[in-house]
Amino acid sequence: MATVSSSPARSPAASLGARLYLITGARPDLPDFLEAAVRGGVDLVQVREKSLADGELLGVLEAARETTRRLGVPLVVNDRPDLAVLVGADFIHVGQDDLPVAAARRFGLPVGLSTHSPEQLAAADADYVGVGPVFATPTKEGRPGVGLAYVRHAAAHARVPWFAIGGIDEANVVEVVAAGAERIAVVRAIGDAADPERAARALRAALGGATA
Repeated sequence: MATVSSSPARSPAASLGARLYLITGARPDLPDFLEAAVRGGVDLVQVREKSLADGELLGVLEAARETTRRLGVPLVVNDRPDLAVLVGADFIHVGQDDLPVAAARRFGLPVGLSTHSPEQLAAADADYVGVGPVFATPTKEGRPGVGLAYVRHAAAHARVPWFAIGGIDEANVVEVVAAGAERIAVVRAIGDAADPERAARALRAALGGATA
């Protein structure tokens, strides 16, 4: 399997080597937090923050871009292709109710898409997809978990790199991997951990990949 490039990625192929995808919002310790998570094995980072004004969000994204570039990890910006271009991000990520993939791609960056059903997976025209939420999670309030059956379906039918996402943590990641996931995306499992590096390392170990 290919590895993530040490230089900023400009190709959809960059996602092929990523195994552990961290999604984070703004936080006062963002640079230090990202450094710890990457030491533990995170190899793809998304900033998802819907509560900030554009100027504040731009500052957060610039800080994340500076850190991820220094660490050699691609940066994904959620739902804001305009700001993704401004900060030199590597990917845009959109949901089913956001800007269509084809429109987002006009900004010149590869695009990831959240999917929640086999039908959405089959219709996806993105460069990578999220598969979930596998388990119910407060980060997707009101959306029930799709369960491991969808993970098994993705393992058999996905045509692009995919990440199982939603409520995955150290306690259940083995089940998700057993269902066929080779890549996972997490929010709280690392973001809420007292020791983000240890949390990332445990998740990466469950995926069967050695950390850098």
